[in-house]
Amino acid sequence: MENQTPSDQGTKHIIQSLLVNVAIAVSKGFAAFMTGSGAMLAETIHSTADCANQLLLLLGVKQSKKDADDEHPFGYGKSVYFWSFMVAMLLFSIGGMFSIYEGVHKYNNPEPVHNIGWAIGIILFSIAMEGYAMISNIIELRKRKKAIPFFRYLHVTKDSDLIIIFGENSAAVLGLFLALIALLVSHYTGDSRYDAIGSLCIGIVLIAVAIFLAIEVKSLLIGESADPEILDTIQEIAKGESKITEVLNCRTVQQGPAEVLVCIKIKIIPDLTTQDISLLINTFENQLRTRRPEVKWLYIEPDFQEWKTF
Repeated sequence: MENQTPSDQGTKHIIQSLLVNVAIAVSKGFAAFMTGSGAMLAETIHSTADCANQLLLLLGVKQSKKDADDEHPFGYGKSVYFWSFMVAMLLFSIGGMFSIYEGVHKYNNPEPVHNIGWAIGIILFSIAMEGYAMISNIIELRKRKKAIPFFRYLHVTKDSDLIIIFGENSAAVLGLFLALIALLVSHYTGDSRYDAIGSLCIGIVLIAVAIFLAIEVKSLLIGESADPEILDTIQEIAKGESKITEVLNCRTVQQGPAEVLVCIKIKIIPDLTTQDISLLINTFENQLRTRRPEVKWLYIEPDFQEWKTF
C-alpha cells in the first residue's frame, strides 16, 4: 500500500469529520425541535457551522495542491492557512456568538424544556460520534508529534487543517457535555434558565477555541519559519562537507503543509573553480532534499568572506 502524505491524511480526517457532523447536525436539529431546548439549538447551529467549515478546509486543501505559476511562483500552499483562518472566524461568529445570543435570549425569555429523552439520547449518540472523530485526530497527532509534548505540538505544527479539525471536535465534545448537564439540571429543577446558561457556556467554549485557532493560523499565514530540525540538518550537511567552512545565514519559511522555502548563504574555501562551486551546491541540494523532502524551494549562495549578513 502506498504511504499517505500528511496532506492526504488531513483530507481523510476532514471528510471523516464532515460525515460525522452532517449526521449529528440533523439529529441535533430534530432534538431541538422536539424539546425546545436553547442548548440543543446552539449545538445544532454549531454542528451545521462545522459542516460548512469542513467544506472550506477541503477547498483550501484542493487549492493548495495547484502547481506554481507566474502569478504565484511559490505555489498555493498557503491557501490551506487562509481557509483555516476563515474557519476560525466562522467558529467564532456563527458558532460562538450565536450560542451566546441564544443563551441570553432564552434566559430573558425562558421556555419550558420538554421531551428531554429525545435530547439525551441524541446527545449521547453525538458524544459517541464526535468522541470517535476526536480520538482519531489524537491518534494521528501523536503519530506526527514524535518526541514533542502533545500540547507543545499543537502550537508548533504546520498542519493547520488537522489542528482546526481537532479543535472543532474537542469543542464539540465539551459542548455536548455542557448541553447534557444543562438539560438535566433544567429538567430536575424545573428552571429552563439552566438550559440557557448551558447555551452561554457552549458559546464561551467555541469563542475560546476559535481565538486559539486564529492565533495559531495567523502566524502561519503571515510567514512562519519552518521546523527547526531543518536548520539542524543543514548544519550537519555543511559540517560533513570539507569545502564548506560555515553556514553564514539561513532563512526558512513555511509555504504550506509539507512545503518549505529555504535560503542559505554558505562560506566556502577560497580558490574553488566555478565548476567546483556548482558541483558543491548541487551536492548540498541533493542531500538536503533527500533528508528533508518538504524543502520544495531551495536557494544557496556561496561566499568566502569573513563577515555575516542578516
